[in-house]
Amino acid sequence: MSASALEAVRDALTAHAQAARAEAMRAYMRNQFLFLGVPTPLRRNCLKPILAELKGRGAAHLLALAKQLWALPEREYQYAALDLLALRHEELSIGNIPALLLLAQEKSWWDTVDGLASLIGEILAGQHDGMDAALTSPNMWLRRIAMLHQLGWRARTDSDRLFNYARTLAPEREFFIQKAIGWALRDYARHDPDAVAAFLRAEKNHLAPLSYREANKHLQHH
Repeated sequence: MSASALEAVRDALTAHAQAARAEAMRAYMRNQFLFLGVPTPLRRNCLKPILAELKGRGAAHLLALAKQLWALPEREYQYAALDLLALRHEELSIGNIPALLLLAQEKSWWDTVDGLASLIGEILAGQHDGMDAALTSPNMWLRRIAMLHQLGWRARTDSDRLFNYARTLAPEREFFIQKAIGWALRDYARHDPDAVAAFLRAEKNHLAPLSYREANKHLQHH
């Protein structure tokens, strides 16, 4: 069944390929990936009936199809895999997170990694299985996922873990890590601005300027 679904996705996307748009999309992503040139709204619209037919097929089927899509050269196929997994996330469980972390380490860039971080956050739903290990991974993108996995959790956020993760990653000079720290703290500040403001006061000299600036947005009055 994955083979037929894979062909359906390929047929749908190639039918909407736009060479001129593909070049612009490739340039935006620093020429790291090939593109078909299918914009996001069009991609999601044309794939919607195909992905809807996959409801109830189970995690193994979904992950197998996602892996096949990930192997294709054009970036829209990785986006299609993320669309599929996000749409059917209720069929995934914590036991599937290692497979998602493997995807995060292939053809890695912020676009797919952040999509997987959001998906993993949905699956964990207040838990943290595997994230402590991801935090100390030699793979930078897994460390970014660990930092971002609580985005949007609000009251469910483990603030001690959030702040400890930020402290652990604070010495890193990698832009995508520094940005993730700031983003995660800024997101939690929407729920508990006082806690984030206190953390920033205490850790200002340890955080990278980028992390501090990002986290401090909208907190100037604290």
